[in-house]
Amino acid sequence: MNKLWGGRFTKPTDRLVEEYTASINFDKALAEEDIQGSLAHVAMLGKCGIIPQEDADTIAEGLIKVLHKIEAGQVEFSVSDEDIHMNIEKHLIEEVGPVGGKLHTGRSRNDQVATDMHLYLRSRVVELTGLVQAVQQALLDQAKQHTDTILPGYTHLQRAQPILFAHHLLAYVSMFQRDAERLMDSYKRINILPLGAGALAGTTFPIDRHFVAEQLGFDGVYENSLDAVSDRDFILEFLAGASILMMHMSRLCEEMVLWSSTEFGFVELDDAFCTGSSIMPQKKNPDVAELVRGKTGRVYGNLMGLLTVLKSLPLAYNKDMQEDKEGMFDTVATLDGALRLFAPMIATMKVRTGRMREAVNKDFSNATDIADFLVGKGLPFRQAHEVIGKTVLYCIENGKYLLDLSLDEFKSFSDLFDEKIYAVLQPENVVNARNVYGGTAAPQVEAAIGRAETTLGWTTDWLNGRL
Repeated sequence: MNKLWGGRFTKPTDRLVEEYTASINFDKALAEEDIQGSLAHVAMLGKCGIIPQEDADTIAEGLIKVLHKIEAGQVEFSVSDEDIHMNIEKHLIEEVGPVGGKLHTGRSRNDQVATDMHLYLRSRVVELTGLVQAVQQALLDQAKQHTDTILPGYTHLQRAQPILFAHHLLAYVSMFQRDAERLMDSYKRINILPLGAGALAGTTFPIDRHFVAEQLGFDGVYENSLDAVSDRDFILEFLAGASILMMHMSRLCEEMVLWSSTEFGFVELDDAFCTGSSIMPQKKNPDVAELVRGKTGRVYGNLMGLLTVLKSLPLAYNKDMQEDKEGMFDTVATLDGALRLFAPMIATMKVRTGRMREAVNKDFSNATDIADFLVGKGLPFRQAHEVIGKTVLYCIENGKYLLDLSLDEFKSFSDLFDEKIYAVLQPENVVNARNVYGGTAAPQVEAAIGRAETTLGWTTDWLNGRL
C-alpha cells in the first residue's frame, strides 16, 4: 500500500519496521479527539479561504460519517497506516474522495497529535476530578457518622494519642482535596492549543489559530511553535499529580488492610469489595485495597518512564515522543478504575466502634495528658515526662493501665496528683482537650466537616463550569 508520505521513498517500508513504529494499536483511543480537532481545523481552512468552503463542508460531513462508523465499530484500523491520524485520513478519502486530502493543509502530524492529547487529557482531568470528589464525599459521610467514635492515633504504627475517627478520615479528605486541586490547576496548562505550529516552525498558510482555539474551547494557543510540538509537560504534570493521588489512596488502602485484620478489627469491608481463598474457606481478603496499593507502582513507573524519554531530547519532535501515550492512557485507566471502586468501598465500610473504644481503653495513649496535668501544677515538662515514663513502666510490670491505678499509686510517683487525674484520663476528655484549630476535639472536627463541605461545593462549581 502506498504511504500518504511515500513520495520521497523508492522502496516500501519493511514489515517489521511498520509493526515496530506503528502506534495505531494504542493511539486509536484518540479517534474522537482527532476528529474533533480536524473538524475545527477544516472549519478554519474554509473560513480563511485556504480551501473552498464547499470542500470544507464536504470534509466536515465526511469526518462525521467516519466518526459514526468508528463509534459503531465499523472501521478497521491498519498498522500499515501507522497511526490514528493516517488511518482516519485514509477512511475520510475513501468516504469523500480526493478532496479529503485537503484536510491536512496547514498542519503536521506533530501539532495534530499534540492537540489530540491536549483534548484527551482535558476531558479526563475533569472526569477524574469528579471521581476524587466522590471519594471525598464518601469519607465525609463516614466522618459525619463518627464524630464521637474514638480510636488510637498512631505514630511509628505504635499507639500514640486517642483521636476521633472522624478526624482521621478528614485527614484523607484534605489529602484528596490537594489532589483535586492539582488536577484542576493542571487544566490551565492542558487547555492550550498547539495546532498551527506545523511540524516545528509554523505554516506558510494564513491560518487563524485563535479561531481554532475558540472552536475547541481552549483558553489560548502556544506562543512558540517549537515548544508547541515538543512540550509534554502537561502530561508529566498529570502523571506527577496522579502518582501523588495514588500514593494517598495506597496509604488509605494500607490502613484498610490493617484495620480489617483480626489483630485490629476496627472495620469490616463489604463483601462486594473482598474475595475469598481457594483453599481456606474462612478467609475474607481485602483484595481491592491490596490491588490499588499494588497498582500505585505502575503509575509511578509511567511518570518515570516519560521523564526518562524526554530527558535528552533536542527540539523539536522526535519519534521517541511516541512513547508518551501508553503510560498516559494506562494511568488514566488505573486511576479511573481505582477511584470508581474507592468511593463505594468507603461508603459501605462498617466501623466497629466498640473495638476501637476497647483499644483506646487498653493502651497508654492518654499518658501525655498526665504530663500536661503535672505541668499545670507547676512541674517542668521534662520532669513530668520522666514521672509519667516511670508510671507507665510500673503499669506494664503490674499488668495495669493508667485508669486502673489508685490515687495512692499515682502519688507514689508525684505528690502533685489528685482526684482530678481520673477525669483528665478519660478518652473523651483527652480528645476534647485538643481544642485548637485543626485538632481532634469534637468542636474542631465539626468545624472541619463544615469547611470540607464548603470546599467540595467549590469543586462542584469548577466541574459544572467544564462539563
